[in-house]
Amino acid sequence: MADAWNKNGMNGRRRFLIAATSVAGGVACVAWATPFVLSMMPSERAKAAGAPVEVDISKLEPGMLLTVEWRGRVVWILKRTPEMLANLTKLDPLLADPKSEREDQQPKYAQNPTRSIKPEILITEGVCTHLGCSPIFRKDIAPADLGSDWLGGFFCPCHGSKFDLAGRVYKNLPAPTNLIIPPHTYLSDSLLLIGADSKETA
Repeated sequence: MADAWNKNGMNGRRRFLIAATSVAGGVACVAWATPFVLSMMPSERAKAAGAPVEVDISKLEPGMLLTVEWRGRVVWILKRTPEMLANLTKLDPLLADPKSEREDQQPKYAQNPTRSIKPEILITEGVCTHLGCSPIFRKDIAPADLGSDWLGGFFCPCHGSKFDLAGRVYKNLPAPTNLIIPPHTYLSDSLLLIGADSKETA
């Protein structure tokens, strides 16, 4: 009887020691691996210096604006509706650079009527090219404060500059150029990489 009790006690202790050793070993492995895993991720300093940023756009609805940060700057991702895209050509006479001819404002692959790779998705820095204020997204049509020719876009409250839904600046306003389109590429239909183009990531 005493032998059976001792045997059961030893088995219980053995199970406890095995479980405790396994847990301790698991914790030690995680503690050992963590610095290596973290070293592979870009630091906050690297992100601020320009490391590319991945953005999931799978939940972006038509007409919706998503705001992210890259290189310490605000970047807007706008999913344009068919109506928004149709209105872009109507504004050409009102714009300072409707064909986006200044090459330093966007990569070559975004130097087109929609200033984008995919027509429905606009990716632009949310920084006014006048003095660096952040414009406001105004998708309303012809509001009283912006006039009957307003078909949606970005309005800078600092000095009144206006940009259409492709980030193109209106004529005779303080901002001298269109909004800047950052380098970007699509890793998949729903995953966007801001800060690198397809040539850099190939």
